Amino acid sequence: MQPFRRHRGIAAPLIRINIDTDAIIPSREMKRVSKEGLGEGLFANWRYSDVATREENPDFVLNQEGFRSASILLGGVNFGCGSSREHAVWALADFGIRAVVAPSFGSIFYGNCVRNGILPVRLEEAVIADIAERLEAAPGSELTLDLPDQVLLADTGSRYAFEIDPPDKEMLLEGLDQIAMTLRHDEAIRAFMAQDREARPWIYAVPAPRRPGA
Repeated sequence: MQPFRRHRGIAAPLIRINIDTDAIIPSREMKRVSKEGLGEGLFANWRYSDVATREENPDFVLNQEGFRSASILLGGVNFGCGSSREHAVWALADFGIRAVVAPSFGSIFYGNCVRNGILPVRLEEAVIADIAERLEAAPGSELTLDLPDQVLLADTGSRYAFEIDPPDKEMLLEGLDQIAMTLRHDEAIRAFMAQDREARPWIYAVPAPRRPGA
């Protein structure tokens, strides 16, 4: 997983409430056997006027000049609600999104972001609305997200602090998933198991296989 420390990129406003995982990537777009290429199906129902031919909808923000190369997405309340579909986060990552800024997130979606190297940032709705208004007035504007300092920086000089749980922050900074985080304690785990094996050997005894008919 690519570590996240400090990222500067074009930000696109998609201020709609309750953007669910089916809107982020419809189920029919999940036909690939890998994560690669899922970005093509990102927001397919909104992004394309004709999904079959991939004719673009010019009114959708990610099809507009200045926002096509966005790597930061601003959303509305309850972003990523709905199912536990991890493909939604994979599609965002494959498109090139490194961070999503919203007032609130679906809880499973939030966790999936952290586990896949996307920084989910919670800011107040009024703050996001103000940032979005400035982005709409100047397409192609960039924002900076500094994870170590937990702050979003705008080109106007405005600074917006955000909160993130320490374990989630560590996973993103180190580029580690939950398994990799656990394996960092491999030596301590092995030492505990060796000690426990001596203290409770019967727990580790493997019974002899039963013979057929026995």
